[in-house]
Amino acid sequence: MLFGSSGIRRKFDQTLIDTALKIGNVLASGPSDVIIGMDTRTTSPLLAHLVISGIMGNGGTAHVAGVVPTPTVAFNTRPVKAGCMITASHNPEEYNGLKLFNPDGSSFTQIQQKEMEELLKILHYTDWQHLGKECVIDALAPHKQAISDKVHIDHEISVVIDCGNGAGCMLTPRLLSDAGIRTTCINCNPSGHFARPSEPLPEYLGYIGDMVKRTRADCAVVHDGDADRMMAFDNKGRYIGGDHLLMLFTKYMGAKRVVTTSDASMIIDEIAEVHRTPVGDAYVSEELLNWGEFGGEPSGAWVFPQISLCPDGPFAAALFCEIASEWDIAEEIDGMPSYPILRESFHTTSAREILAGLGASSPTDGIRISEDDGWCLIRASGTEPKIRITAEGKSLDRAKAMLAKGKELVRQGKTA
Repeated sequence: MLFGSSGIRRKFDQTLIDTALKIGNVLASGPSDVIIGMDTRTTSPLLAHLVISGIMGNGGTAHVAGVVPTPTVAFNTRPVKAGCMITASHNPEEYNGLKLFNPDGSSFTQIQQKEMEELLKILHYTDWQHLGKECVIDALAPHKQAISDKVHIDHEISVVIDCGNGAGCMLTPRLLSDAGIRTTCINCNPSGHFARPSEPLPEYLGYIGDMVKRTRADCAVVHDGDADRMMAFDNKGRYIGGDHLLMLFTKYMGAKRVVTTSDASMIIDEIAEVHRTPVGDAYVSEELLNWGEFGGEPSGAWVFPQISLCPDGPFAAALFCEIASEWDIAEEIDGMPSYPILRESFHTTSAREILAGLGASSPTDGIRISEDDGWCLIRASGTEPKIRITAEGKSLDRAKAMLAKGKELVRQGKTA
C-alpha cells in the first residue's frame, strides 16, 4: 500500500516526486480548495510545488501556508475541502512524505486512503482556460489565536523549548513567549537540517535536563520535525514518559473518556474510561470522531478535539506550561503509579503469517491480551522481519508472566 498508518512516508526519490503531483491532482478533483503546508526539510519546497501544480492542473485553488507545523495545516483545513502537509514527521532528513486531512482536522481514514490509491491511477487535467490558482495565506495566526484563547498561565514561569530545527520553530516559541512565559530556545531555527534525531526520545535529549537545571526552568517542551508530537521534562530536569504525560493531561483536564493505543500503560485505566486503538495517531483520531474527550499515544501525539482531531504539539506545549504554572509537575509525576514494562523481539521472516494465524486482522496492529493485573501486545514490525512483544504487569512477576504468555503464543504460531 502507498499509505501507512500516518500518511505517505518514504526516502526522497522519484516515486515520491511523482506521487506528490498525483496527490495534488486528485485532491482538487474539479474546482475545489486545498490548503498546503510543509516542514523545514530541504526537499519539502519541491514536493509542495508539485502538489500545488497538481491542484491547479485540475482546476482547484491551492492555499499555500508555507513552513508551518502539521497541526496548523489541520486546524486551517476547516473552511476548505482538504489539507495536505509535506512532512516525514519524526523520520530522518532523507525521508519526506504527505499527510492528508479532512476539514475537522482528522487524517484521511483507511477507507479514504484506499479510495485515493485507486484515484491516483487516473488523473484529470483541465484545459488552459480553466486552470486553478495559487494564493498565499497566514495559517499561523488563527491557529496561535485559538490556542491562546484556551490556555491561561497562572503565574510567570520559564521553559526550555527544543524544536529540533523543525516546523515547530514557526509557532511554539512565539506562542509561549506571547503568553508571558520566559523562554530558552534550543534548535529553534528552521534550518532544514536536524541538530538531533527528530524523534523526541530520551536518548536523544540528554542535554535538556542539564539546561532545565542551569536555567532554573519550570519545565521543558520538545517537538519532532513537524510538531505534531510534544514530549516534556519536569522542573527537576527529568524526562517524562509518554504514559505519565497521558495521565497528567487527563487528570488536569478532568477527562473521563480517553482514547489511546494498544501499547499504552494500564495506569490510564485507573482514572478514566479507555478505548484502545492500534498503534498510530490516525487510529486515535478516527476513534475520537465517535467517542472520547481526549486522546493520545505514548510517543507524544496528543489529540485535543476542542482544537482539531490532529495531534497538536504546540497546543500540548502551551497546556503543559499552564499545568506547570499551577502544579508542581515533579510532585505530580512522582505520585503516579508506574508498572514494569518488558519488551522482546524475535527475528522471523514469517512474522505476518504468524500474526494472521494468531487471529490478528492486521499483523502490524497485532493482538493484545488483557488481564486484570497485566497485558501483552504481540505485533509484526512494519519495517523489519520481526515480531515484537510488549508486556506490562502490576508487579515484575506479572509482567514476566505476561511476556511468557506472549512468547508461548508466538512459539505455537511458529510450529502451527
